[in-house]
Amino acid sequence: MQIDWTHLPSLTALRAFQAVAALGGLSAAARALNVTHAAVAQQIRGLEAHLGVALAHRAGRGLVLTAEGAELARALDEGFATIAAAVGTLRAGGADRPVRITLTPSFAAQWLMPRLKDFWEGHPDIALTLHPDARILDLRRDGMDLGLRYGNGNWPGVEAEYLAPARMAVAAAPALLGRRSALTAAEMQDMEWLLAHDWPEQDNYLASLGLDPPRLSRTEFPGEDLSLAAARQGLGLIVESFALMEDDIADGRLVLVHDSRAHLPAYFIVTPPGPKRAPVRAFLKWLKAAA
Repeated sequence: MQIDWTHLPSLTALRAFQAVAALGGLSAAARALNVTHAAVAQQIRGLEAHLGVALAHRAGRGLVLTAEGAELARALDEGFATIAAAVGTLRAGGADRPVRITLTPSFAAQWLMPRLKDFWEGHPDIALTLHPDARILDLRRDGMDLGLRYGNGNWPGVEAEYLAPARMAVAAAPALLGRRSALTAAEMQDMEWLLAHDWPEQDNYLASLGLDPPRLSRTEFPGEDLSLAAARQGLGLIVESFALMEDDIADGRLVLVHDSRAHLPAYFIVTPPGPKRAPVRAFLKWLKAAA
């Protein structure tokens, strides 16, 4: 149905009249709408002027609707009830719908999953749906509530907030290092490496350490999960984001050999602009605290 909004009275005035009709007086309507008695009276006078008919008249301390007022009140009761029901349904549905998160498979496995138990202990009623994907998805088009992205935080069309450092680091299993507490560039050049496939930033970082990346003895992996698993077994040195190795280092499965301590690139929370559902807000609050 096409509505000609230019011929409709102000919705504020219609809401005021509906409250007056339902509650039987200006004072009760003013309390319900959290406005002044004078403001409600002004809205009713403006509505009558717009329509060119009287809608109510005083009777003692209350108001009595005219025939035209009663007819309008019935229509407004139905209309606002329909709106209220639709809004209530949307709110209920929004509360029950899982929070949908897009993120890289490695960040999901190495950083988020080990921490999710803490979230669910505090929010057992909030469901999450993780969508691990190396691609950068369009949040609105793909129906995502938020994303966790690796980069410089300057993606168009989203709000980005710094979450965790992604500074590169070199690490190895204690067994691979033996009694050595540090490695020289010459020693690292002659060792086995567990590296990601087609990651220019990785080779740039290795070159900054004085290494010759093309001449390294390297086993390449398509994802961080496999390379980290191999590193834990002592099969070689690994270059990875510090955030993804933080738990391994803290628990002694890996030993930090070199840390770039660079601020960017990093991991960012990205969300579509605009209001967010209550479950999304709760997850975002927990996520920032966890980081």
